[in-house]
Amino acid sequence: MKNFKKLGLFYSKGRFYNEPVNKYRTPFQRDRDRIIHSASFRRLKHKTQVFVNTEGDHYRTRITHSIEVSQIARTIAKYLNLNEELAETLSLAHDLGHTPFGHAGEEALNDCMQYYGGFDHNLQTLRIVMFIENKYMDFKGLNLTIETIDGLLKHNGPILNTTVVNNLIGLKNFKKINLKNYPSLESQIASISDDIAYNNHDIQDGINAQLLTLDELLEINFFKNIYKKYKNKIKPKNKDKLVHQIIRDSINLMVRDIIDTTLYNIKENNIKSLNDVYKTKKTLVNFSDKFNHIIEEIRFFLRINMYNHKGVLKKNENGKKIITNLFNNIRINPKKYLNKEQLKFDKYRSIADYISGMTDRYAINLNKIIK
Repeated sequence: MKNFKKLGLFYSKGRFYNEPVNKYRTPFQRDRDRIIHSASFRRLKHKTQVFVNTEGDHYRTRITHSIEVSQIARTIAKYLNLNEELAETLSLAHDLGHTPFGHAGEEALNDCMQYYGGFDHNLQTLRIVMFIENKYMDFKGLNLTIETIDGLLKHNGPILNTTVVNNLIGLKNFKKINLKNYPSLESQIASISDDIAYNNHDIQDGINAQLLTLDELLEINFFKNIYKKYKNKIKPKNKDKLVHQIIRDSINLMVRDIIDTTLYNIKENNIKSLNDVYKTKKTLVNFSDKFNHIIEEIRFFLRINMYNHKGVLKKNENGKKIITNLFNNIRINPKKYLNKEQLKFDKYRSIADYISGMTDRYAINLNKIIK
C-alpha cells in the first residue's frame, strides 16, 4: 500500500450552504448518505443498464452497476491511501442523471431538447444533486461538498466547453470551482472504475441473456488466457461458475494494472501535492498502453456482438419512441404533469427533468395512458 494521503482530498472546503459540522461522520460520509437516501438513487433500481428493467430480475440495473463501480473504486482508493469515502460517493452518484432506457433514452431526450439546450446525463446528475432533490428546510438539492460537486462535474475531465454547463446548470453556481483544473485522483478513480464495471458486467449479462457465447468471448486473447487457468478445473456443465471466474479475474487484472500505472504516472510526473494533481494537464489514473488496447478490443466486441444485436436495438428503438412520445405530449399540456414551481423558470428543461427522472416501468405505463 502506497501512502499518497497528501495527494488525496481528505478535507473539505465546505458546502455551498453552510451547515454545522457533524461529529459522527466526515463530510464525505454525509454526502454518500444523502445520495443513498435520495429518491433519485432509489429509482436507479428500475432503470436500464443494458436490458430494460422489465426483461428479467437478474440483469444489472443502474443501481447495481453503481454499487459495483463503488466497490472497485474503494479498492483502488484504499490501496493508494486516498479518500475511499469520496471515491465511493462519486461512484454511487455518477449515474443519477440517467434517463429511462439507458443511453438510447438519453439520445432521444437530447434530440427532443436540441432547440432548448440539449440533454446530458452527466450534467443532469448535477441538476439532481444541486436543485431537483428537494427535501431539506434550508436549501434546495442535497448541498453536497464542493469536492463532491467538483468530482461529479469533471467525471470526464476538466470543463473546456462552458456553454453546455451554463445552459443546463448555470456557471454562476460554480464560482467556488476551478473548471479548468484536472479532477481529483478520487474522481479519476470513480471514472475509470465505471469503465471496468460496465465492460466486464455487460459481458456477463450478455452471456446470461444468450446474446453472447463463451466461445465468442474466448476469441479475445485476454479472456482466453484467463480461461486456460480454469478449463480443466471446472466441469463443462458449470459454465456459469466459469464465466464468473473469468470476469472476476478480469476485474482483478484491470485493477492491478490501474494501480501500477497510476503509481508510475505519479512518479514520472513528479506529483508531490494535491495542487500538482490539479495542474498536471493529464489524467494520472489510467490503464497501461497494453490494457488500453485490451479495453478497446472489449468495447469493439461488445458493440458488434451485443449493443448492436437486433434484439437490443429493437428494445432501444422502442425506448426512444416512448421518450419522444412522452416529450411531445407533455409539452402540449405541461400543467397536467408539472407543478407551478417546476414551470416557473424553463418549461422545456422542467419537462426534461421530469422525463429523465422516470423509471423504465413508469415511462412505459405513462406512455400507454398518453397514447
